[in-house]
Amino acid sequence: MRKILIIGAGKSSSYLIKYLVDKSKTENLKITIGDINVDAAKKLTNDDAVDVVKLDVFDAESRTEAVKNADIVVSMLPARFHIEVAKDCITYKKHMVTASYISKEMEVLDEEAKANGLIFMNEIGVDPGIDHMSAMQVIDRIRDNGGKMILFESFTGGLVAPESDNNLWNYKFTWNPRNVVVAGQGGAAKFLQENQYKYIAYHRLFRRTEFLDVDGYGRFEAYANRDSLKYQHAYGLDHAQTLYRGTMRRVGFSRAWNVFVQLGMTDDSYTIDDSINMSYRDFVNAFLPYSPTDSVELKFRHALKIDQDDVIWDKFLELDLFNPDKMVGLDKATPAQILQKILMDSWTLDADDKDMIVMYHKFGYEINGEKRQIDATMVVTGEDQTYTAMAKTVGLPVAMATMDILNGKIKTPGVQIPITKEIYEPILEELKTYGVEFNEKKVPYLGYNPLNL
Repeated sequence: MRKILIIGAGKSSSYLIKYLVDKSKTENLKITIGDINVDAAKKLTNDDAVDVVKLDVFDAESRTEAVKNADIVVSMLPARFHIEVAKDCITYKKHMVTASYISKEMEVLDEEAKANGLIFMNEIGVDPGIDHMSAMQVIDRIRDNGGKMILFESFTGGLVAPESDNNLWNYKFTWNPRNVVVAGQGGAAKFLQENQYKYIAYHRLFRRTEFLDVDGYGRFEAYANRDSLKYQHAYGLDHAQTLYRGTMRRVGFSRAWNVFVQLGMTDDSYTIDDSINMSYRDFVNAFLPYSPTDSVELKFRHALKIDQDDVIWDKFLELDLFNPDKMVGLDKATPAQILQKILMDSWTLDADDKDMIVMYHKFGYEINGEKRQIDATMVVTGEDQTYTAMAKTVGLPVAMATMDILNGKIKTPGVQIPITKEIYEPILEELKTYGVEFNEKKVPYLGYNPLNL
């Protein structure tokens, strides 16, 4: 039997495991899931084709033993832990698949992976992953037809499905809440518009947004990712005039979120004194000027120039930010950690809630002297709290790449991302059978300078 080792059975693993279990008989698979929480992993499957074992990634003996006995290793661990698994895969000559961004430590293993004929597939989830594959499919098609790329924009959002969208922010946590709270920090957003480099500092990030309309799902907004030029060379877009990547939210989210940024509530660089004894109201007041007469609410609105009848004010009231009885209860917490706790009261998915993944690509190109544009959108809605849209769009590409490597469809060795036809063509075709599909339409090319001024 062909042995697959899956390390980590978190929220994104449900579809991955189900896909491989469904293939286990026809593909002669034996699947081992290694996780520090055996009981949680067992809840994802009770199939005979699956063994669940306790595996602590920091326990070198059990980790190497598990890797040694596998034919291919799928690491669903947090990104910073992949490298230890990857080194074992080099030692014992095993292929490896992850959904995470390629780290510098992983890049260093490229030559050794190639020398051993090993495929280390990374960034094969949703973003990164499906965004790479779907973008390159259209870009390659345009080039194959003689076109020249002049614009590429790509946006992705992990959101709540319309039927579960029942708060004023039109948002709930569908992934790691911490990543949402600290999003955009660590440097200015950098992108390219009409051959000009553009930068947005963090304190302005959420006030520079684009609007996007998705058929059947209405209007969204997008704010810039930190480095839109990261994949410029990999995509072959060195001569593109516009290159922009962003994160999608419902309209109005960014303007309200900007309030937290301006007050400093998303800061993760220092701790709040006596945070364990703070109420939510105390926390908000800590960022506002002292006044012997004005209420916290009045100071909040005055500092941020928010009118009492502004819809944005209702968003903050809905979060119960000014409650003097709700306690932070976190010792030596950063502002970001406290804000995360407050938001989780309101933005945690209910048992019957469904999530949604939305992706939007814009391809501007020139062919036969004429400028044209293709817009492509993808929307995937989750089934329940186990089989979420996030788990589907992360787990299925990982599983499909794993099988394609095992079956010899993907042959090119080395540390890589899924941007070649060898990888993306069969996976995108198979994803369609699971309802993960892009809707393309031709639209007028406008760029950012329709008057050519």
